[in-house]
Amino acid sequence: MRAFYLNMCSYAALSKFFYYLCAVLLTHKKTAKQNMIGVILAAGMAKRLRPLTDECPKCLLKVGPRTLLQRTVDALVAAGITELVVVTGYRAQMVRDFLTKNYPQLTIHFLDNVDYANNNNIFSLWMTRPFTEGRDFLLMDSDILFDPQIIPTLLATEGNVLALNRHELGDEEIKVIVDSDNRVLEISKVCSPADAIGESVGFEKMTADYSCALFQELEKMIEGEGLIDVFYERAFERLIPQGHTFRIVDTTDFFSIELDTVEDFENAKRLIPANLYE
Repeated sequence: MRAFYLNMCSYAALSKFFYYLCAVLLTHKKTAKQNMIGVILAAGMAKRLRPLTDECPKCLLKVGPRTLLQRTVDALVAAGITELVVVTGYRAQMVRDFLTKNYPQLTIHFLDNVDYANNNNIFSLWMTRPFTEGRDFLLMDSDILFDPQIIPTLLATEGNVLALNRHELGDEEIKVIVDSDNRVLEISKVCSPADAIGESVGFEKMTADYSCALFQELEKMIEGEGLIDVFYERAFERLIPQGHTFRIVDTTDFFSIELDTVEDFENAKRLIPANLYE
C-alpha cells in the first residue's frame, strides 16, 4: 500500500505545504489521466455517541459483522474506485491500522487533522486539497450506514450531484432547497423545512472544474476569514451565486441513516435491511 501521512503543526505551515504539494501534483495531472478519487472524512470525536466511542472512532463501530468504514470502502471498491483520501483525527492510528491491514490493494492517502477538536469538517475537506483540486472526486461522511448502490447511482449521473433523501424534516438535518431543474439553491441546517425537499445524505460527486472553484473558495474561508469551525456545506452555498452548484439525485429508495447518537446506532441495527446486514 502507498500511503501518505500528514501531521498538521499549524494552519500557516499547512498552507505553505499545500502550495508546494499542489504545484507538484498539478504538474503530474497535465501528463496523466486520473480516475475518480474517494474522499472519506473521519476526524470527528462523536461526543454524542459516547460511551460507544470512548475507545473507538465512530467509523469503526460495527453494525452487523462490518464496521461503518469497512462498508463505505467496500462500496467504493465495488464501484471501481481504488484511490482514497482519508482524513483522520480522533483515534487516528486505529483508522490507519484498520485500512492498511484490510485494504493493501488500494492507494490511500492519510491526512491527520490533529486539531480536530477545534475545527469542523470544512477544515478536513480543506486538507485534501493536494490530492483533490482539479480532480473528479466523491466526498463522503464516514458516519453513514447506507445501501452501496447509492455510489454507482451517483457516479452514473453526469455533472456535480449530491444524494438526497425525502422525509419529514426538523432542525438537525442538512436540508436542501432546489429550483425547478433540481439545482441546489440552499443547503444548510437553517433552511426552512417547509421549503426544503429533503435531506442531504452526506455524499457529493464533484467534477474537476467544481473542485477547483471549491478550493479557491475554501482558501478564502479558511485563510482569509478563519472559518475553520463550520460545516463544509457553507462553502457549497457560497459557490451558488458564482454559478457552481449541484443537482440532486433522489436516493430515497435506498436505505441510509446517519449515526450521530446512541439512539441512532441502536435504530440502525434494527432498521438495516436483511440483504445489507452482512
